[in-house]
Amino acid sequence: MTRLVPRSETRRRALRLWLLAVAALMFVTLTVGGATRLTESGLSIVEWQPVEGVIPPLGEADWQAAFEKYKTIPQYERLNRGMSLGDFKAIYWWEWGHRLLGRLVGVAFLLPFLWFLWRGFIDRGLASALGGIFALGALQGAIGWWMVASGLTERLRVSQYRLAFHLTLACILYAALLWVADWVTGSGAAPSSRMRGEGRSEGTSPQIRGGEPSRRLAYTAGVLLALVIAQIYLGALVAGLRAGLIYNTWPLIDGSMVPSAANLFFDQPLWRNFFENALTVQFDHRMTAYTLVALALFHAVDVGRHEHGALATSAGVLAVGVLAQVMLGILTLLQSAPIGLALNAPGHGTCRADRGDASSVPRTTPRQVDAVVHHRDEAEGRGVTDARPAAFRDLILSHS
Repeated sequence: MTRLVPRSETRRRALRLWLLAVAALMFVTLTVGGATRLTESGLSIVEWQPVEGVIPPLGEADWQAAFEKYKTIPQYERLNRGMSLGDFKAIYWWEWGHRLLGRLVGVAFLLPFLWFLWRGFIDRGLASALGGIFALGALQGAIGWWMVASGLTERLRVSQYRLAFHLTLACILYAALLWVADWVTGSGAAPSSRMRGEGRSEGTSPQIRGGEPSRRLAYTAGVLLALVIAQIYLGALVAGLRAGLIYNTWPLIDGSMVPSAANLFFDQPLWRNFFENALTVQFDHRMTAYTLVALALFHAVDVGRHEHGALATSAGVLAVGVLAQVMLGILTLLQSAPIGLALNAPGHGTCRADRGDASSVPRTTPRQVDAVVHHRDEAEGRGVTDARPAAFRDLILSHS
């Protein structure tokens, strides 16, 4: 595959700086999105107004009207009844800021993209890649509203399925921006070239270029990327189910290294446990974290044996980063996910290894138990008389 690289060094630098700036803005958007979730602010704006929504309430009457709309949803009725207008404004600003940043990312991408295209900085192949990223970004905005809409009628919070989809796509878009920025400068190769061992740095040993070690390193790197994406998705499920506030022991979970099958798979049909059972979801999240650490360390050692220079350094930094993330996840859970710690975790409070020591973690509060029980009871219209929510409630209360 031909590299999508402009001819002029100046043009390449301009394109790279633009893409990195958009990626930085998207990182801020992800961070604010994490804070919005952690502060329970995501349902404060109950309408989707892509254009009019840029302007927040300007007067007391406007604020009161927005507050009255919020009062119509179940979250206010069951969790926040009696909150003041000032409290509402606090959560409103988080959600409004997150939506505004999402719009700014779109503008910061589209306008320079059209200008670069008009000026001939971008060839057809690169234009297709960037157009695809913009299309996914536009879809991401619609998915964000789809996620919010899931919490406006019957649920107290958004669907964990939609939350996980929203966050995972955002992280894929962020990675794509960085990848294309690297690709544009010529320092990286197209995906198919990388998998064949082509387009490597000057430090690559001639005897292994394109050989078995090179293919193995590329394969391991691909598996690491897939595991990271899976871990982001699982972390969002953990966040959506508030599983980190229920099972807060480490290295044990539910009293053992591997919970009993009766607790892991009590829901029917079986597949529901992997998305709706808080114990199973957090157990999967932990196991994926352990696998990531082991594979990242193996990859770093393997790269160090066969490669030199920037590639070996990058693999080492990746391994250290993964290990540090696990430690951060433990500390986050030990402190019951305070916003400052949670936002430092990849995925901004959703992609983390939720672990801790029972002796130093506060017990789950009655309000948290009630919130999780209601969340489970009302998922997909299931009532509190359903046997599965009753079993889930017993499981929660046993940890409170």
